[in-house]
Amino acid sequence: MATSEGNEACPALTRSVLKRVPPLLTDLYQFTMSYAYWRAGRHNEPAVFELFFRDNPFGGGFSLFAGLSDCLLFLQNFRFSDDDVEYLRSVLPVNTDPAFFTYLKELDCSTVSVSAVPEGSVVFARVPLLEVSGPLAVVQLLETSLLCLVNYASLVCSNAARFRLAAGSSRRLMEMGLRRAQGPDGGLTASRYTYIGGFDLSSNALAGRLYGIPVAGTMAHSYVTSFSSLEEVWPQTLVPAGGGGPPIDFISLVKGQLGHVCQLLGSKTDLIREGELAAFLSYAIAYPQNFLPVIDSYSVSCSGLLCFCAVALALCELQYQPLGVRLDSGDLCMQSLEVRRVFKECSKHFSIPQFESLLIVGTNSISEHSLAELNKKDNEIDVVGVGTHLVTCTRQPSLGCVYKLVEVRGQPRMKMSEDPEKSTLPGRKSVYRLLDTDGHPQMDLICLSEEPAPKVGVSLTCYPLELHKTVQSVTPVQVTSLRLNVFSCGQITFPLNSASESRERAQISLQTLHPHHKRLQEPHNYTVALSERLHSLVSDITRGTSKGSNFLLSN
Repeated sequence: MATSEGNEACPALTRSVLKRVPPLLTDLYQFTMSYAYWRAGRHNEPAVFELFFRDNPFGGGFSLFAGLSDCLLFLQNFRFSDDDVEYLRSVLPVNTDPAFFTYLKELDCSTVSVSAVPEGSVVFARVPLLEVSGPLAVVQLLETSLLCLVNYASLVCSNAARFRLAAGSSRRLMEMGLRRAQGPDGGLTASRYTYIGGFDLSSNALAGRLYGIPVAGTMAHSYVTSFSSLEEVWPQTLVPAGGGGPPIDFISLVKGQLGHVCQLLGSKTDLIREGELAAFLSYAIAYPQNFLPVIDSYSVSCSGLLCFCAVALALCELQYQPLGVRLDSGDLCMQSLEVRRVFKECSKHFSIPQFESLLIVGTNSISEHSLAELNKKDNEIDVVGVGTHLVTCTRQPSLGCVYKLVEVRGQPRMKMSEDPEKSTLPGRKSVYRLLDTDGHPQMDLICLSEEPAPKVGVSLTCYPLELHKTVQSVTPVQVTSLRLNVFSCGQITFPLNSASESRERAQISLQTLHPHHKRLQEPHNYTVALSERLHSLVSDITRGTSKGSNFLLSN
């Protein structure tokens, strides 16, 4: 399995974001609202928006926050081109004041500030992940783009974390969903954020180039079935590892080993597919240090496994180290046990100790459920490749992030709804995570920004957002602030994390989470609560709204 790992390519990453997410990638009504603000002279009023999601995805107990680096690069480079503005001129109503388009040409994010939860952090429903403040028209225009950058990234990252939990810590996971993803951008985004969520490898070469993700790949069934005869193998010789000695007739060497393997295992040589053997020979000659073929193009036990062992033994004889095999159909657990048994027999009989520990890769429409079931059965699968169910998030297609106004001109704003869960929380806020004595997250507390931070050892009253929970009194043991200032005056103020750095944060963050919140089925609900002052503000605004207004009767 050929692998490659590099460093994060910041210039390439910036170009990628600019190409995928130009400022015009937004909903038209953002421009109509901004025009109305501008026409009314309100476009520069200071405003604050928050980005959050309402429910933890996949029926789980947590999510991972992802997409922040892309958001920051988008904000830093936010500016409409002349062509953008001319296009908007053509689609907005004809009575739009021409001066508005001059305003758009001069627009950037130099007056925007953002605080955010660090990328890769474990987060929970209703907690504000991003706070975006700045001129009303500008921060309104950012809504759709920021949601687009965070929604899928966080969803697929969380999905990957669940696959990792289902697989356990020791089994390696490979993302291979590019061909199944919702378009090129979906595939590229999936490769990056599934790596952050806990996958070890990706098949996506461009993701390796842009994000420094380790990439891997060998061959498809089409490569195997393209061969029909040993006459198609060229060249037919292989030089021993290290260049020591003349080229060896590799076909003859493999034929001899194949006879030994069939004799050892009592297998019939007439069921072996010549084309499959030719494919393995040709690939091994091309990549003798990375030989890991798919062995189920015809029959694993009657042909594929025998051909592999013969070629692998020949490679070992020439001092090369074959990697292993891939299984892509049938009962993966049962087949892996048989493959490992054969590997061990060959290892013992031919006195090659490393042969018994060759890799066995399993791929075959793997889902979270099938991965969890695989762990319950005896198997010898070392690496699992996952595609469709990972990158398309088949169990839940969207995280449902929203971007809501919470303050204008220093005054709190709150959206009311007949559905209480769709009501928003007013005012600028700070978010704190309270930890228990073992360091596990116990509660996320949302406070008004002007409130002092909770103090260790000092009791406080809080109001859980879950409707059935009553007011609680909590005495913090450990307190940490969740959000950091990451963008100010048009510049990124927090170091951009590479994919590997965000991955490390995600794994550490998940490790601190209590097991009953990480359960894939029926996890315990995590408490997100309001401070007493924020709860009072919500109540005051709700009561004030219910009383109505007599503004129609005023002069």
